[in-house]
Amino acid sequence: MKRRPWFSFLVFLCLLSACKWRESELEGKFRITTTTNILADGVRMLVRDSAVVTPLMATGVDPHLYKASQRDLDLLFNADLVIFHGLHLEGKMTDVLDKFSRTNEVIDQGKLVPPDLLVTDPDFAGSVDPHIWFDVSLWNQALTAIADGLIEKKPAWKDYITKNLQDYQRSLDSLHLETESRIGALAEQGQVLITAHDAFSYFGRAYQIEVKGLQGLSTLSEPGLRDVSDLVGFIISHRIKAIFAEQSISPKALEAVVEGCRRRNHTVKLAGPLYTDSLGEPQGEAGTYIGMVRSNVNMIVENLKQDDTAH
Repeated sequence: MKRRPWFSFLVFLCLLSACKWRESELEGKFRITTTTNILADGVRMLVRDSAVVTPLMATGVDPHLYKASQRDLDLLFNADLVIFHGLHLEGKMTDVLDKFSRTNEVIDQGKLVPPDLLVTDPDFAGSVDPHIWFDVSLWNQALTAIADGLIEKKPAWKDYITKNLQDYQRSLDSLHLETESRIGALAEQGQVLITAHDAFSYFGRAYQIEVKGLQGLSTLSEPGLRDVSDLVGFIISHRIKAIFAEQSISPKALEAVVEGCRRRNHTVKLAGPLYTDSLGEPQGEAGTYIGMVRSNVNMIVENLKQDDTAH
């Protein structure tokens, strides 16, 4: 059926009206830009509807490899406040963020975490693990520090942010205890959490389970044949039943580990993916920080727990 010109014009007017309504809705609101959606979720729990919080990186993006686009620069310079993880999580954006911080309002979360609580890499001097959100109690502390930073920028929001923080902390405290109980049971069985890259050190420390990654702290490094061979030997000697892919990293290297185990007559399942450097889809079970942690814990427990009949 041939559409009349006025119909297309009406559709255009509706779209234009919707855009203008959206602009008017946001007009005058405090604008916060974060680097990752994990950080954006935490900040939203503090500011609720009093600010517009926009992450630079989309779902499933690896922050270690991410390069700033023109859109990102616009979001940075149009923001009233920029909040980023720091600790070199943002990899290739580190220089951009450093330069931006000299002349613009920022909160560098990494600088708010007490140094003695950070995990360092003994093989590389000065190298710090940025994945602090895998320890729920430490993430709680980091958000408390961010809340203090927000209050410093917006003193009029003090009571509002303080109440939001306290409400959210109750949920985080409950999540921490739940994770501690479920992962602790695996640790008592001698299970080991093996992933694509070394992102779970805080998780292992907090919940007392041994963790190993095929790659190092950053996904910029590539695992070699020796890394694969060593991990295959570890898996066989410890009778590991499952290893875990990650949402933002290609599973090819871990597939090589599974194949290496098969050639040595040991079957290991490639499970996952786990959510590491990004939340899941907004409407999915891992679309929030709490949902992401629960989804990961469920995946780990389901694939590593011993059968009731096992001896």
